[in-house]
Amino acid sequence: MQRIAAAAAGTRSAGAAQTTLAAAWGTDVDATDLLRRALVLCADHELNAATFAVRVAASTGASLPACLLAGLATLSGPLHGGATDRLRAMMGEPGLRGDPARAVAARLARGEDLPGFGHRLYPQGDPRAAALFADLAPGRTWRRLLCAVEDQTGRRPNIDAALVMLEDALHLPVGAAMAVIVAGRSAGWIAHALDQRRNGSLIRLRAVYGGPIRETVYPAAAA
Repeated sequence: MQRIAAAAAGTRSAGAAQTTLAAAWGTDVDATDLLRRALVLCADHELNAATFAVRVAASTGASLPACLLAGLATLSGPLHGGATDRLRAMMGEPGLRGDPARAVAARLARGEDLPGFGHRLYPQGDPRAAALFADLAPGRTWRRLLCAVEDQTGRRPNIDAALVMLEDALHLPVGAAMAVIVAGRSAGWIAHALDQRRNGSLIRLRAVYGGPIRETVYPAAAA
């Protein structure tokens, strides 16, 4: 995990993951503790797409680096690991910073999503985000956005929003939110891979054909 954190932060330091990230990004002691908490919160999240990919790779006997690559490749998909980038882009829109409530209403009217808000597993709010918000004071724009989204949709921020807010509050480099996710989740992926190896069985799902059934007509036998 330390080496992955160092790679994510573009440094050669080999200390604890949170210390490595904090040193590379020039943060203070309080920020280091927030980064530690974020890494722990990102370590595992059941069998999401990337973690399942890791377990599938591990079930074949693939090496740990190969299993991690399977997880990273899956996480790179915009429908899985792209929420932090989309939320950051949304936060950069002039209209949102000027009038978040109006900007949210306009996005909803256009049928656009609100990245970083809501989670089908946590209809009452993502507890991972709440754990970070406990010691993270959002700025005025963030506070107005959080209120606007909840007022208009009932959705609360998830871990992606919390990490982008952390990136913003600590003045971390762009992309730090995803670096924290990757560094933290890698520890969980390794645990899943080792557990799957102990299971000793190949993950092999079945596919059931659901298309039209046509009767096969064989040519008549020669007389």
